[in-house]
Amino acid sequence: MSTLSDQISATISSNGSEMVALRRELHQIPEPGLHLPETNARLRQEFEALGMDMTDAQEVSGFTAVLRGGAGASLPIEKRPIVLLRADMDALPVTEETGLSWASTNGAMHGCGHDMHMAGLVGAARALHAVRKELKGDVIFFLQPGEEGWDGAQHLIDEGLLESAGRLPDHAYGLHVWSAQYPSGTIVSKPGPLMASSDTINVRVHGVGGHGSAPHKALDPVPVAAEMVTQSHVAVTREFDIFDPVVVTCGSVVAGSTANVIPDHATAKFTLRAFDPDTRNRLIDTLVRLFEGVAAAHGTTCEIEVKKLYPVTTNDDDETGFLSEVTEEVFPGRWSELTDPVGAAEDFSKILERIPGTFAFVAAVDPDKDPETAAFNHSPFATYDDSVLVDCSRLLAELAARRLSV
Repeated sequence: MSTLSDQISATISSNGSEMVALRRELHQIPEPGLHLPETNARLRQEFEALGMDMTDAQEVSGFTAVLRGGAGASLPIEKRPIVLLRADMDALPVTEETGLSWASTNGAMHGCGHDMHMAGLVGAARALHAVRKELKGDVIFFLQPGEEGWDGAQHLIDEGLLESAGRLPDHAYGLHVWSAQYPSGTIVSKPGPLMASSDTINVRVHGVGGHGSAPHKALDPVPVAAEMVTQSHVAVTREFDIFDPVVVTCGSVVAGSTANVIPDHATAKFTLRAFDPDTRNRLIDTLVRLFEGVAAAHGTTCEIEVKKLYPVTTNDDDETGFLSEVTEEVFPGRWSELTDPVGAAEDFSKILERIPGTFAFVAAVDPDKDPETAAFNHSPFATYDDSVLVDCSRLLAELAARRLSV
């Protein structure tokens, strides 16, 4: 394995400057959502140049590229091991404020580091392509849109792209860079629940509008919505075990247009997080019951819209152990196991529901910044250390190569 690992390292090192250039090029054309024509086309060029089998998504941007390992060419598809490596391509609707000479100017931003993920995956693809004759199985490179709340992975799953190598893969790996919190180059993860589920509940309270001086002649929806916010927080502390935590946040309350008019309706929007699938469902049921009860208690009615977004991102225990072993060997001293899961959510969870795998965080804090005070992911000021690109590429390539080595 050492010879194969040396070849991977050498290929990635020789491509380092090109990967930085690609990352900066992608950084300047950020596209949010599910339709990313420029980004998709640019990345497709990279995989086409390697002569891989390509499968395009039809309803959204996105594609898979399949690298066939030469050492397993005679094996039937059910005997050939398959590894999936994933990168998300979408950006955020955030106006960049980094002041970089290569900053985005189109009103969107790769503020969560997905440009690093894409360039890192291309680096891994080049390295694995260089050793393809020595691999006994195949690699699916899974390029998806819409991770930032658009359920992009599910769109590609629905179109059958997980099976683009001929069947479901045996292993799935992904990573996410962080712009703060850990020293640059630190690689962290944990077995079991790694990231929270993410769902939303939107509530529209229907009252009766009227004059602000005579609330007794109206049916004011504003205090009803306010009570829903308060009681949602009470429910968290009184109906859920503190050792099986949930998070409920109301990020938007909208009602009325001026001070002296009681509006007809008020709307509140909630985000919900949990770390256990059963608790996730119970939280949704609890809040729906609560909101209906609060509305009825005030003599109003309400419409409730529940959107189940991403499940809990759950790492396979064995795969996470494998990740830690590979990391310690390739990057000595840089592995750190998280004690607690992270409250953010990730649609790689949809892949991990179907394929044993694991997900890791890689700190890419700029070397001139303090990890404790640097702008975090999603900030318009967030920046990422280009030098970590080679680490992202090598980690993904090593995970795949070791699963496919003869």
